[in-house]
Amino acid sequence: LGLAGGGCRACGWSVLGSHPMQGRSMARVLRSGRLSLRGVVRGLQSLPVFDTKITTLDSGLRVASEARHGQTATVGVYIDAGSRYETPGNNGAAHFLEHLAFKGTNRRTRVQLEEEVENMGAHLNAYTSREQTVYFARCFEQDIGHSMDILSDILLSSQLSSMAVEQERGVILREMQEVYRQYEEVILDLLHEAAFSTSGLGMTILGPEQNIRSLAREQFRAYIDTHYTAPRMVIAAAGAVDHDELVQLSDKFWGHLPVEPKTNYPTNFDPATFFGSDVRWPGHDDAREAHIAVGFEGSSWTAEHAFPLMIIQCMLGTWDRLSGTGTKLPSFLAQELAGRGLCHSYNCVNISYKDTGLFGVYIVGEPALMLQALQVTAQHIKRFSEPGLIGEDELAIAKVQLKASWMQQATGFSQICDEIGRQLLTYGRRMTVDELFDEIDRVTLHDIHRCASEYLIHPDKPVAFAALGNIAGVPDYETCAKMFKR
Repeated sequence: LGLAGGGCRACGWSVLGSHPMQGRSMARVLRSGRLSLRGVVRGLQSLPVFDTKITTLDSGLRVASEARHGQTATVGVYIDAGSRYETPGNNGAAHFLEHLAFKGTNRRTRVQLEEEVENMGAHLNAYTSREQTVYFARCFEQDIGHSMDILSDILLSSQLSSMAVEQERGVILREMQEVYRQYEEVILDLLHEAAFSTSGLGMTILGPEQNIRSLAREQFRAYIDTHYTAPRMVIAAAGAVDHDELVQLSDKFWGHLPVEPKTNYPTNFDPATFFGSDVRWPGHDDAREAHIAVGFEGSSWTAEHAFPLMIIQCMLGTWDRLSGTGTKLPSFLAQELAGRGLCHSYNCVNISYKDTGLFGVYIVGEPALMLQALQVTAQHIKRFSEPGLIGEDELAIAKVQLKASWMQQATGFSQICDEIGRQLLTYGRRMTVDELFDEIDRVTLHDIHRCASEYLIHPDKPVAFAALGNIAGVPDYETCAKMFKR
């Protein structure tokens, strides 16, 4: 417990994920596909229904909470602004502000801030994604007010001192070096660059090195004054929390938020256009593996194909030779790639944004086998667009996997709080479990075929590629792109 200075960047290869439930009984259900997750969970334990209460203050600030049993709670501030709202000149500002927020305010020094958090036995952290910035605290129920005070202080009254700015430059540059060694993170940035090179989605969350070295206090203040307005923010909480008290605390600590920006800078992001292009980094000299990602334009949060793409993601699955799962897997793609030894691991990416999305597959393996691995992946993706190649049993298993994955990720107070905050920013409301499961159950084989034909295997749709590491033998862009054309 304590203060996690600087937070982290949000990466993640899935929205709801496709990781199988652990446990022998659940594994049998997933293989059979004959039972719904609802029936399985009811047989193990009853699922209580929790009501999400939402209040909108006069300023437009939304306050949402979900009371649960226990003595702890998570409370977070969700801001409708991330790296895609930045410009090439200030790209990296939102992430840089994470670091600065924990370095002292007008009321608290860095040491005082750390001591207050530690004395409460609380945990304070933050993360930045391409569309959102989040600051949150995990604390005991009697310290919710204190945590709200601290969150408000670090976001709205951070000193942004010149000394702190200079100190954090070095910290972020070292963080950038560490990130560059984590190919699974770099490949996602490269794929975004290949897919959305002309819009803010193509920029990285950390920002380029030249920006980290040159961003000044005035730019951080301008970013706050532009994007930190009440209608673009949500206060969310889950756990041992009283909603009426949370509303009062929100009004006390956040009631003075401006309704309109204090600057004349644009407050909206530029529309994203998906381009088919190829971005390749040779990687380190000692790189032995090839890292390849192929991407297609995905679905926005609210588009009709959002849930079919989630199910396709589950059908494609994921595999890692270090996982110990062998080759007897529910995914046919995993069975072939693993069974033929064509890769060391692969993962499916499905990320939704407000106006578009990114769907793809990330493969790691021997450079000499990448051509075969891509060919096999293309064949399995094409299956979804051709009627008769996907059966009802396969669809049923994927639906259960998707439900199971969601249930796994929505168990802790922090995960629930995150779901509430992000859903209010993306959907404008909180989706219930019943609504989510109904959306999954409504997906038919026809929906899968139509979705795949429109998004994944379309003769006129571009394909994006990113490659990293030992890529001398990786096929050229034209060869790769042709594999994924009908």
